Amino acid sequence: MPWYVIHTKPRQEQRALVNLVQQGYGCYLPLLATEKLRQGALKVVQEPLFARYLFISLDTGQSGKSWAPIRSTQGVSRLVTFGVEPAKVDPTLIEALRANTDGLRERPERLFEPGDRVQIKDGAFAGLEAVYQMPNGESRAMVLIEILSKPVKLTLSPASLSKVA
Repeated sequence: MPWYVIHTKPRQEQRALVNLVQQGYGCYLPLLATEKLRQGALKVVQEPLFARYLFISLDTGQSGKSWAPIRSTQGVSRLVTFGVEPAKVDPTLIEALRANTDGLRERPERLFEPGDRVQIKDGAFAGLEAVYQMPNGESRAMVLIEILSKPVKLTLSPASLSKVA
């Protein structure tokens, strides 16, 4: 069966997925594990690989399910089209996405990597640049700052750090 693209309402990809699956449609939402700051601590969250998009498998034949309920499904904005033709996706692309995103869900993309240049946003060292070393427990991060030409280890909350571009 061919695959098509659904455009969802903002941050409602999961809601659209659940509602479409409950209606009997075959859907796929590629997810990516990412580290985010939540309530001052680093948390691993599952985010859609393509924000506001998911894939749906539809039978275009006479015996296939009607496409009409898709538009009124909660979380769905519309079926992506080019003119009046729905945007078709090659099934080999979907299989490649499935194969590649399975590994991405297990290894989260880190907010800070060792060696990243960060800036301290608050506290006694606010405004200083540091080098991120590693997480130190669930709610702390270890960084190196330079004081009097010597590197000094400092443990801070990840919420008080921002990446330097």
